[in-house]
Amino acid sequence: MMRKGKAPIREVKEFEEEVIQIDRVTRVVKGGRRLRFRATLVIGNRKGKVGVGIGKSTEVAGAIAKAIAQAKKNLITVPMAGQTIPHKVQVKFKSAKVMLMPAIPGTGIKAGGSVRKVIELAGIKDIMGKCLGAPNRLNNSQAAIEALKKLKPIPWLKVKAAEKSEETVAAVKRQDDNRRGDSRKRDFGGRRPPFRKPGGRPGDRPAPKGEQKAVPAQQPAKQPNEKPAEKPVQAEKPAADKPAAPAADKQS
Repeated sequence: MMRKGKAPIREVKEFEEEVIQIDRVTRVVKGGRRLRFRATLVIGNRKGKVGVGIGKSTEVAGAIAKAIAQAKKNLITVPMAGQTIPHKVQVKFKSAKVMLMPAIPGTGIKAGGSVRKVIELAGIKDIMGKCLGAPNRLNNSQAAIEALKKLKPIPWLKVKAAEKSEETVAAVKRQDDNRRGDSRKRDFGGRRPPFRKPGGRPGDRPAPKGEQKAVPAQQPAKQPNEKPAEKPVQAEKPAADKPAAPAADKQS
């Protein structure tokens, strides 16, 4: 029972669903014709698991539900090499022929029709596919599943992928550090940010080795009722006796 004022809780689906084809099938019997629906769909989690199912019912919703149940029973795990497949594979299923080839990163999914939906839900991002036989969607989707079943993992690719992931993480970390440094330089007008020591002011740099920073002498604190110290009076020096000028000879 849903409480008032609260939205219903939606269940998180484990697999995504894509309908490939819905057909109306008519069967002629003694009393007339019987009409039913056939649904073909593919499910996958985009992480290497995918499956195709077929369901029939008198209603479309019932056919889809049966197809989902069958697809969950037919799930397969696709071996991958990074974002592509390990090697080339070609399969013939009834009148359908499907060829899948690995591609370099950035190629994308070069395939169409039902094969594209199977590849997308399998989680493959770089691949080239081609349908060489009949254009039947049901047969092409099942041929794509058979092709993915024939893929074999390559052991050394796992080691290479692990090393590449570590390098990618290290590169991303370096980029983050560089961005932080650039942002700090922008804050200070392109100059190097001032050094700040714990408990100090910006701009205080440590003294070089072998040199000590001169510390000013601390003056004693003044007492509240203390009088200022008087300067000592210097005694005046007596003037030196100047020699008397010689008396001029009186004229007689």
